[in-house]
Amino acid sequence: MARLVIQGQRRLSGVFRPVGNKNAVLPMLAAAVLTDAAVTLHNVPLILDVQTMLELLASLGVTVQSSGATVTLCAAGLRRRHLDRDLCHRVRSSILLAGPLAARYGRAVLHPPGGDVIGRRRLDAHFAGLRALGISVEGGQYYTFRRRQLRGAEILLDEASVTATESVLMAACLAQGTTTVFNAACEPHVLDLGQLLLRMGARIQGLGTNRLTIDGVAALAGATHTVGPDHVEIGSVLAAAAATRGELTVEGAAAPAALSVLARTFQRLGVAWACEGERLVLPAKQALRILRDQGSAIPKIEDGPWPAFPSDLMSVMIVLATQARGTVLFFEKMFESRMYFVDRLIEMGAHIIQCDPHRVVVAGPSRLHGIHLSGPDIRAGMGLIISALCAKGPSVIENAQVIDRGYEQIDARLRALGADIVRED
Repeated sequence: MARLVIQGQRRLSGVFRPVGNKNAVLPMLAAAVLTDAAVTLHNVPLILDVQTMLELLASLGVTVQSSGATVTLCAAGLRRRHLDRDLCHRVRSSILLAGPLAARYGRAVLHPPGGDVIGRRRLDAHFAGLRALGISVEGGQYYTFRRRQLRGAEILLDEASVTATESVLMAACLAQGTTTVFNAACEPHVLDLGQLLLRMGARIQGLGTNRLTIDGVAALAGATHTVGPDHVEIGSVLAAAAATRGELTVEGAAAPAALSVLARTFQRLGVAWACEGERLVLPAKQALRILRDQGSAIPKIEDGPWPAFPSDLMSVMIVLATQARGTVLFFEKMFESRMYFVDRLIEMGAHIIQCDPHRVVVAGPSRLHGIHLSGPDIRAGMGLIISALCAKGPSVIENAQVIDRGYEQIDARLRALGADIVRED
């Protein structure tokens, strides 16, 4: 168990370089089992979820070579189809191995995936999509996937699930004929996975849209690919700098489309930045003020499938809103337990009303004070770090290893920006 000790009211300023996208690299690691040739990934984030996925792959017989942020995988020696139960329970992304393993090797046995407890996270869309391709699914205490005859199909996902889209996309690359996926997720990390698959020889059309067409191929080749920057990490650190009134330069920022989705919501809290090529510049001491809707109505910030505002940034935006002047309603539509961490913010002095599991009203600015906390999940844990950075006095965040699952060396990288933060293991 790890803890973070934070002395608040330190302004974050400096230059920040994001790491690779967590939600892109995890399915890319799973995609390596689609070929016997080597797959090399650059800009891999050094986070616990990646480490767990690499352990899972190694336990199956995949050769794993790591050097800093570069990982090379070779599945030529893959010999097992049964995934380790404990490793499956550690990460949500273990489910991403089902489609590639069953499609290429005919069988996969997985235990229920783990991950953050932020509400119900259904697997129905995964199972329905794989069944449509000819992969049977039997469930109970564990899931058994068996390939019958892998054939292309027309698939309408009952929700625009990112991981279900990725599962179907990877399996369909080896299916006979053409697969069309309607209501596909189109987040930047799905696009990034698709670009890796194209480099491996897949035939995919419609990447970046909600309609994908995949023409199956007999085999995929190896490839080298650089994982794109993590827009969720960028948004998190931007929120931290803005909340502490600091000036931040982000080098190697995300694609303009991803930044545009973030910008329109940050602007509603009075935060603006300028983009200069691949550099993003956030000015210091911005006047954080809630921008009211037409007719002076209280605005609403809600999440949803891309290009709506990402759920993974709702926690940090709620914290940022506690430091802005005005009132705003947050509507978390995707996960019914993501808002529960606001109890800790209220204990710190935040002016928040929790209406129900999905909605909270934040009135700011609030003077926060440091307390003893525990990180409940990756994104709420990052939100608590930001609240501690704003608070008067010291805060202690227990269970900090949960945050390490999604943010690489976050204490050291925030310390480089001026934060007074110490890790105790």
